Amino acid sequence: MANILVVDDEHGIRDLLWEILNDEGHNVELAENAAQARTARTRERPDLVLLDIWMPDTDGVTLLKEWSSNGLLTMPVIMMSGHATIDTAVEATKIGALAFLEKPITLQKLLKAVEQGLVRSTLHKSLPAAVARPLVTTMEASLAYVPPSVVTSVEAGLQATQNFVLDKPLREARDEFEKAYFEYHLARESGSMTRVAEKTGLERTHLYRKLKQLGVDLTRGKRNGI
Repeated sequence: MANILVVDDEHGIRDLLWEILNDEGHNVELAENAAQARTARTRERPDLVLLDIWMPDTDGVTLLKEWSSNGLLTMPVIMMSGHATIDTAVEATKIGALAFLEKPITLQKLLKAVEQGLVRSTLHKSLPAAVARPLVTTMEASLAYVPPSVVTSVEAGLQATQNFVLDKPLREARDEFEKAYFEYHLARESGSMTRVAEKTGLERTHLYRKLKQLGVDLTRGKRNGI
């Protein structure tokens, strides 16, 4: 379950996206313009934002640039539009947008983009504070300087947890990551389902079903508790 902010001035699209994402088990906040989006971004701290480009007060690209300049682009943002040009999509990506969806949006493309965005959001939150800075594009990341000691520390931490094989279908890669993620928290909380539920933001019943689905050994945390 994730907190997703949908920003679109079209009432029908907001309702449709709310219904789809709510059925997927997510908490969905709606905003019809940039002003409401700013308020929701501050209040809810969303895990993912679906942001329309053409809006009456402030367009989505300008809002994206504003968040980036103010250090508020700490969550993946997926841009949406039915009239944007290639140049607009490229500009949004350079600023920091994760993806671009062209309207009308198909269900398959929507769910795939959301899934990828939430995986990236989870990975970003798992990084140490030293490198958990605002999300940037691949181009920006390649130019950014990160001290070798920090890189070594992060790589060592990830290797100690799990070695992920990325050359496989997204769903399989996501399941492997989620399994490692929950096993980590179970170990940290000595197998306490209550504390793990609080840490991961899931209800206990949903958490239990998720762990069973992923094949997580529920006794492992109690045996290897930290």
